Amino acid sequence: MAAAAVRYLRSAGAPATGAPPPRLRAVREDARLPVDQAVFRRVLGHFATGVTVVTAYDEEGGGPAGFACQSFASLSLDPPLVAFMVSRTSTTWPRIARAGAFCVNVLGADQADLCGAFAVSGATGADKFAGVPYDPAPATGSPRLAAVPAWTDCTIHAVHTGGDHLIVVGRVAALGARDDGEPLLFHRGRFGRFTT
Repeated sequence: MAAAAVRYLRSAGAPATGAPPPRLRAVREDARLPVDQAVFRRVLGHFATGVTVVTAYDEEGGGPAGFACQSFASLSLDPPLVAFMVSRTSTTWPRIARAGAFCVNVLGADQADLCGAFAVSGATGADKFAGVPYDPAPATGSPRLAAVPAWTDCTIHAVHTGGDHLIVVGRVAALGARDDGEPLLFHRGRFGRFTT
């Protein structure tokens, strides 16, 4: 389960101990498109996304770990696969990779503050989970946050490179959802919700 993630971390030169990965270049300087990063971010910000918190339980690294993630998608029905993207500089990703499993917690419209708590870069798992109720997801034991509208409990299936991010594919082992509630949306740098 964690073998694919550990193999990737080792091939990239990062020790499997959770140390930050080395600075990597995925694209040569002469191969880059002439796109200003600020313009790229502004234009793609027009695409509204849902918001999730990806969590794992890292026994070796001191317990729960998690980060806010808006780049989550369903990938395959057969087998049941989902994917999320994470920055190569993430300090939380090595802990999730070591755990070999994760839970994607889909946030509701009233959970923007929860997203903010998990979006803090460099914070420890203890800091992010302070005062946040959760229970172990049924298949992997990854933290399933209380009162989220939906969750997906997964094992790591594959990890692919994608520029300055990694594409993490998870195989769904269990999942669930409530029938009520609205999703938390992110659009043009702000949180929002559906209006009818």
